[in-house]
Amino acid sequence: MVDIIQATNNKMLKEFIRFPFTLYYNHPCWVPPLFFDEWNTLHWKRNAAYSYCESRFFLAKREGKTVGRIAAIRNDRFIEKWKHRYIRFGWVDFIDDPEVSQALFAAVESWAEEQGMEGIHGPLGFTDLDPEGLLTQGFEEEGTLPMIYNYDYYPRHIEALGYHKDVDWLQFEIPVPKEIGPKFTRLKKVVLERNELRLVQAKRRRDLLPHARGIFEVINRSYAQLYGVVELNDEQIDAYVRQYFGFVNPDFVKIILNEKDEVIAFAIAMPRLSSMLIKHRGRLFPLGALALLHTLRKPTELVFYLLGIRPDYQVKGLTSILMTELYRECIDYGITRVQTCGELENNSNIVTLMNNFEHRQHIRRRCYIKTWK
Repeated sequence: MVDIIQATNNKMLKEFIRFPFTLYYNHPCWVPPLFFDEWNTLHWKRNAAYSYCESRFFLAKREGKTVGRIAAIRNDRFIEKWKHRYIRFGWVDFIDDPEVSQALFAAVESWAEEQGMEGIHGPLGFTDLDPEGLLTQGFEEEGTLPMIYNYDYYPRHIEALGYHKDVDWLQFEIPVPKEIGPKFTRLKKVVLERNELRLVQAKRRRDLLPHARGIFEVINRSYAQLYGVVELNDEQIDAYVRQYFGFVNPDFVKIILNEKDEVIAFAIAMPRLSSMLIKHRGRLFPLGALALLHTLRKPTELVFYLLGIRPDYQVKGLTSILMTELYRECIDYGITRVQTCGELENNSNIVTLMNNFEHRQHIRRRCYIKTWK
């Protein structure tokens, strides 16, 4: 017998967040999230997305023990923009028991039908910057924050409930070249001069702040037509700046400005935190904060987190410039390989770009969908 309980208070939300820490205890590939990050994302009083979203958090219980969880999100701006009345599911985890997974998804489907929806898709979050996509390839690979890791039985359970593929994200591992050839330096000089652009390299975190809003404006414009994307509002942008720009290493943030000093392209990479988070179980205290600071300052591996180019400046060679500049930093730091975050398989620009580099496509994640209208 499985009971489904809605998490409606702080205590139950903490239980919702902590369930995977039990389910994946000592799993060598699962990377614990930072608890405060999950809390700020899910809590109805902390996430600015609740100005246009509504959520439900369901816990599956058997004999008083938590055996699964799932989030359901109604994103009204998604519905308005994309004209699909879909509920999103995310933060889904469960033991290997079809009775549990069926009960969890039945709860989401019931709420969706109450809302007059026509289908469900996911895993997705409140925004495109939240974890998305169910792992379907690469179960033996160590996870990468903020990407989702899950057991290999998840896809089987979800497909048995009538869900099928809507789109996949691919993740790549790229070895860092030992040196940057002179042709790349010449290319950078020609492209920047021809288009009246300049590359900014901040030395301190606070030097990034004048450009922070411009970066998110580029995100809104360059990501607008990607799968399920809803543009961030001012309140969300302010929250992301406060939450993340205090952590970034300015060496791994590359910004290109035009003649009006507008941000027209950027790339942000972050030290890979997987080993640190696994060791400290996603906790910053008492010793996790020191380990985090050490990893940020002296990374051994990098994640290419975000890259965006304003649409009117695309196909000008700026992507190669940004990636080459990040490679220069990797060489200086002694970093020999980088990981990408999820790239849509139908994003031809990224797939073509990867073919210009030695790479290993080692991970695939899937957005599932089920419709009934």
